[in-house]
Amino acid sequence: MNAISQLTQQHRLCDTDFALAEEAVRHADWPKARAVFQAFHNAMLQHFSLEEDSLFPAFEAAIGSSMGPTAVMRSEHAQMRALMQDMVQLLSSEQATDYLGCADTLLILMQQHNMKEENILYPMCSQQIADFDAMVNAGSAA
Repeated sequence: MNAISQLTQQHRLCDTDFALAEEAVRHADWPKARAVFQAFHNAMLQHFSLEEDSLFPAFEAAIGSSMGPTAVMRSEHAQMRALMQDMVQLLSSEQATDYLGCADTLLILMQQHNMKEENILYPMCSQQIADFDAMVNAGSAA
């Protein structure tokens, strides 16, 4: 599987766990909601780490700037991290309405973010980073 497909698949797996957590909250199945959200949260943080620790620096080195699309992606990662941290607290206190509100916000942010990465940034990385496939494969195995 090439790197773009692998990164896109990571997005879809996160989307699946996110939806399962939301469904569990809607059914007040708090143990399941917390467990599935934790899996989602961990996968998101691992994906962010791959991008921020390997992919983004390599892309920035290749283009000679850190002020391009990777700066926007990092900012959006920070927004998503903050929302996910709020959601952890809301799950802990079993506040369904507030959790679902945060989930709606995070869903929109994730969808927009993923579209930018999948349609713009990842193809640019594929063109600019000589060992893009190997980098993603190594980062995904970690």
